[in-house]
Amino acid sequence: MRALVTTPGQAHATEVAEAPDPRPEAGEVLVRTLEVGVCGTDREIAEGLFGVAPDDGSRLVLGHELLGVVERDGPGFARGDLVTATVRRSCGRCAACAQGAPDACLTGDYGERGVTRLHGFAAELVVEAPEHLVAVPASLGRLGVLAEPASVCARALRHARAVGARQPWELRRALVLGTGAIGMLSACLLRLEGADVWVVGQADAGTPQAQLADGLGARYASTEDATAADVARDAGGFDLVVEATGDAQVMLDTLGLLGRNGVACLLGIDARRRRVALDGPVLGVDAILQNRSLVASVSANRVDWPAAIAALDRARARWPDVLDAFVGLRVPVDGFADALAFRGVKATLAFQPDGAPC
Repeated sequence: MRALVTTPGQAHATEVAEAPDPRPEAGEVLVRTLEVGVCGTDREIAEGLFGVAPDDGSRLVLGHELLGVVERDGPGFARGDLVTATVRRSCGRCAACAQGAPDACLTGDYGERGVTRLHGFAAELVVEAPEHLVAVPASLGRLGVLAEPASVCARALRHARAVGARQPWELRRALVLGTGAIGMLSACLLRLEGADVWVVGQADAGTPQAQLADGLGARYASTEDATAADVARDAGGFDLVVEATGDAQVMLDTLGLLGRNGVACLLGIDARRRRVALDGPVLGVDAILQNRSLVASVSANRVDWPAAIAALDRARARWPDVLDAFVGLRVPVDGFADALAFRGVKATLAFQPDGAPC
């Protein structure tokens, strides 16, 4: 079978190569891959900046955003079932993982499919344990490929609500910073909850990202025309700010965009070594006197996946054309270079043609 493989730590080593067909053991499920989403993590791995190969070799099969179909009956699943799969796996020895929360692993020695120590899903066939598979309704179809990034957003919003609920708090106004998949899906989930949403991004008004925000009923502002601080001032501050830009200065600045009792949730990652700054009173006065909070979130818990999939299904029923537009590029696996270079909301690698049954 064909798979998209790379050598972690080595740039320009990504290629489509032949790999042995997987052989499911007792209790495992064989899945035929339909599509795999591509994100910034995949780009970093392909550029040699990130990723860890399994212990038994130097090559890593990429892909952690799976949409597949069960190839033959397995425990809890039947041939033809549409599925996705969780990404992070337990370290096997910490209290968080023992409680089914590898998203909060205490050792950092977890594995992640297609990222760290575990082969991914960018192959024609994959094998998975049934406890890591999540059903995708037929009504969602190919858009089930958005389940993984949506699960990350669902976890972030769940944590933000938990922090906000420590005191009287109402999620009325939300600001999303960044217009990649995480930012736009966060805006989508927030609109489903009835929040007034502002989205700030670098794209000009009229570009696909701005049109998506408009289609969701959110208000879009380009950084060419206004800063996030301008938007916050005009809106009167935000109950929730979701940061998905991957810029440490923007992350720190979120504290100054909140209203009273507001919560800022960081989802981007920025490993650049540099100093970032904030006006002292924003931290030393406003954050304290106005009960502002800054939290961070990564990956997703098993409970976030069904919640994310259900939200995507509702969103497709409410905004069918808009949700379809989230996937701006769909190419065969041989076109992986185009997918990695894509800077729209989401690109995917199709292992089966669009007409293949879901």
